[in-house]
Amino acid sequence: MLALVIFAIAGISDALDGFLAKHNHWESRLGSILDPIADKLLLVASFTTLAWLGLLPMWLLWLVIGRDLMIVLGGVAYHYVVGQFELLPLWSSKINTVMQILLVLLVMLQQLWITEFQQLVIIGKWLVVASVVNSGTEYVLVWGLRAWQQMKKS
Repeated sequence: MLALVIFAIAGISDALDGFLAKHNHWESRLGSILDPIADKLLLVASFTTLAWLGLLPMWLLWLVIGRDLMIVLGGVAYHYVVGQFELLPLWSSKINTVMQILLVLLVMLQQLWITEFQQLVIIGKWLVVASVVNSGTEYVLVWGLRAWQQMKKS
């Protein structure tokens, strides 16, 4: 129960922070770096814990981590090979984050009260798989094209 409350507070405070930053134009380069890192830490910690407890399959954890590593390593490569860039999350990434949060919440709720959530958890797992693959592929295509266009100009 405590884990569910903490996860909910973290998610709500992150959403509120993002809304206030955009609404009041409090955006900064540091914030654009720290916010996704905080999101990833929360989700990777949650997925790791749930996989360790046997509530999520280990392969799903590795898929989620693999996508994140690919994006980070791609960003580092882009920075050192092509040049500085503005961190702009793709919509598919936002959808992926929502899918991951919903899956964590579903698994927690299933453990607490609602064992009938089994089918929803299964559907949630496959929606996360689809969103991870879609988002990861889109990052490779979009940023690969941008890198190619930038390098072509040089």
